[in-house]
Amino acid sequence: MEKIAEFAQVIARQVRGSGICSTAMPRVSLIRADRPSTPTPAVYEASLCLIAQGSKRVSIGEHSLIYDASRYLLVSVDLPLVGHVLEASPDRPYLCCKIDLDPALLTELMMAEGVTVARTDLPVLGTYPGDPDLIDAACRLVRLLDRPETIDALAPLIEREILYRLLTGPHGPMLRHVATAGSHLNQVSRAIAAIRRRFDGQIRIEEVAAEAGMSPSSLHAHFKAITRMTPLEYQKQLRLQEARRLMLADGATAGTAGFAVGYESPSQFSREYRRLFGAPPRQDIERLQTVPGAAMAL
Repeated sequence: MEKIAEFAQVIARQVRGSGICSTAMPRVSLIRADRPSTPTPAVYEASLCLIAQGSKRVSIGEHSLIYDASRYLLVSVDLPLVGHVLEASPDRPYLCCKIDLDPALLTELMMAEGVTVARTDLPVLGTYPGDPDLIDAACRLVRLLDRPETIDALAPLIEREILYRLLTGPHGPMLRHVATAGSHLNQVSRAIAAIRRRFDGQIRIEEVAAEAGMSPSSLHAHFKAITRMTPLEYQKQLRLQEARRLMLADGATAGTAGFAVGYESPSQFSREYRRLFGAPPRQDIERLQTVPGAAMAL
């Protein structure tokens, strides 16, 4: 508990306002919320999320997980989730550190270990009991922000330590599958990357499957098993979330935002937007504009 309290102090010192704050370390983000939030769809990158204070729920389809300072969240491939902060107040804000996973470093660590990769049924999204060593490493990593001149030399070493602890933890077999060429998890991860690169254009499943090294039928089956949606449904979520960001952060109109992310029909854009976010574009953005830090959270 003492280490968690220190971790909360370190994060709170770096983040004053509500929302997501990028840092001088490109794979490290800090999040603060002063009140519970409403459920919000978003694509979570492959990452480790460590809460120092408060709690949050994330859902994919009908599957929901709650995590807090006693349990951390591990997302192994980019997933479209719905998340909302459950516990937060101005006196005890929600505080979280998100560390994106570096696939190249994961592969390097695996090669150094020389461990054979066994098949696993572990989920690509899960919560796990808090690890004091993991919290200690994350605390040291965030503390580097107090002395920016130390980041270039020390941040890569601590990130390496964190990934090593993940690889040797209860989710190690699943992470190894994600980083192993030829595994279904690795192939779906490559397909996700291909869709994200050109989400605003027409996507041919045959081309995405070829990039992933799979047949179209195999891609469809494994993609849906992992993400709970088809590749085209995944693309639609990416489009709508980017349109929402353009309207809230950049002041774009619904028509401009819809066209920018690939919609040719304003009515189709409005209909699909409402289905995902629960309100038409203009009404949704007006609501978000009353929420402090909403633009940062997208």
